Amino acid sequence: MATVRLLSEEELSPEAQAVFADIRATRQSDFVNNFWRALAHDPATLKRTWEGVKAVMGEGVLEPKVKEMIYIAVSIAHGCSYCVHSHTAAARAKGMTEAEHRELLAIVGMAAETNRLVTALGAPIDEAYDIR
Repeated sequence: MATVRLLSEEELSPEAQAVFADIRATRQSDFVNNFWRALAHDPATLKRTWEGVKAVMGEGVLEPKVKEMIYIAVSIAHGCSYCVHSHTAAARAKGMTEAEHRELLAIVGMAAETNRLVTALGAPIDEAYDIR
């Protein structure tokens, strides 16, 4: 359940309208999801957040599908159901196969298990892993 009301197009400030226009242009889609509609109450945070997402998820060394898969893994680790769903849809749209999704989930699950075990064991970091 939302903690803020989602703003309609008619309720957007001119600043938020400009960000929404950039979201649509960048994504080449008329769809603006509920995250942005909730965030639009604060146009400065909306703009800052969109600029950050656009910079990180835009063109770079990593392939777009890989970036989305990483976003899924982090969203699972942080328990963000909304982001798991939206970035899974985005990764699928960018070519993630069902086999890749299953393998991603297996890796996330194994990493979560081994992270907890090594933390509980207090195993010191091996000198071979120190880059100094």
